[in-house]
Amino acid sequence: MRIGELARRTGVATRLLRYYEEQGLLSPARGSNAYREYGEDDVARVERVAGLVRAGVPTRLVRVILDLEAAQETDLPASCPRTVAEMLAQELEGLDQRIACLTASRATLHDYLVRTEHAVLLRDAARA
Repeated sequence: MRIGELARRTGVATRLLRYYEEQGLLSPARGSNAYREYGEDDVARVERVAGLVRAGVPTRLVRVILDLEAAQETDLPASCPRTVAEMLAQELEGLDQRIACLTASRATLHDYLVRTEHAVLLRDAARA
């Protein structure tokens, strides 16, 4: 599929897809006409990248996460320099802080809706 179809299927703008490619997050094949060509694996990857970005993960860390996920699929033992491990530990702490903040915000919104006449919306959303 071409970039427009990938954008339509994932809900990610073509401009952003090109940015993901520039950042090394997406590596489309190129046809003989030099057009980008995407497959089903690219759809899943774009959805994963977009989800991480929406969650507040910077693209530099998205790339690291994707690389680590790919490395976990092999049987090679994990190893990295201490400086990289320190950077990852710092990023992990930042993720934990964002998760705590989002969890508190979610609880506030949930509790508010429960007290309103619109609590049924929560049950409807949970079923979907």
